[in-house]
Amino acid sequence: MSLLTVGTVAFDSIETPFGNAERIIGGSCTYIAKSASYFTPGVNIVAVVGGDFPQTEIEKFQKQNINTEGLQIRPNEKSFFWKGRYHLDMNSRDTLVTDLNVLADFDPIIPESYQDCKFLLLGNLTPDIQRLVLERLRNRPQLIVMDTMNFWMEVALESLLKTLKMVDVLSINDEEARLLAKENSLVKAARKILTMGPRFLIIKKGEHGALLFHEKEVFFAPALPLEEVFDPTGAGDTFAGGFIGYLAKTNDISFENMKRAIVYGSAMASFCVEKFGPEALDSLTEAQIQNRVQAFKSLSSFDIVLK
Repeated sequence: MSLLTVGTVAFDSIETPFGNAERIIGGSCTYIAKSASYFTPGVNIVAVVGGDFPQTEIEKFQKQNINTEGLQIRPNEKSFFWKGRYHLDMNSRDTLVTDLNVLADFDPIIPESYQDCKFLLLGNLTPDIQRLVLERLRNRPQLIVMDTMNFWMEVALESLLKTLKMVDVLSINDEEARLLAKENSLVKAARKILTMGPRFLIIKKGEHGALLFHEKEVFFAPALPLEEVFDPTGAGDTFAGGFIGYLAKTNDISFENMKRAIVYGSAMASFCVEKFGPEALDSLTEAQIQNRVQAFKSLSSFDIVLK
């Protein structure tokens, strides 16, 4: 099943209490595509980079069966760059530098070979650009998943609400869910967000797992306790890539299968945070992924007799 993701391919510089990494490869498209590639071959990406982006990294994408036909390269410009510093809890962070560069006037061109995608993941971009992608596809994908952030809720709410009406799944964190719905209770927030357009809602809670909402149904997947977390950058995108990659592999978008997809997405995210940047996503094996999924299953698997 063809899978398309639109987002950013960029450089990141990261400071954590456990080390630093300067100008490593990052961006939502990078994490999503690398994660999804373990489940479905030929992941298609649409993004833009400058002439400073290494050809070796593009070749690395291609070796992972990631189609780079939609990766625009502007030779005389610089790639998007973000620098951040994580606090000791590794959940909160400060943005130190954001250089939009080529992203400032990004125009997402959809190659002809991408037109009939069945699964679409809209990475975090302006709601206007996300909506433009949907308008440029001749046929509506079978499933549209969208990621966004609190910034767009604060500065582009009207545009965001228009885009929300066009998607099937919204993936946001707990802070963003409360902000969008103006509700403190996540259950109340989810109920309100589901009236805004999406049929499914994923609320990510970082080290505390993830929630999946659909109509009156709720599913919770725990996060795997890890001995070491080096870099949480891209964990949410890696989660989303694993989620939609598993759905594309199984070609089943039922609520029951989405539960399994949540677990696979969580497993992929748990690998991501163990190294800086997307390095951990470059050389995983099927056995490693299945063992990690089994570890998630063991966290909440039990027998009980009701009396």
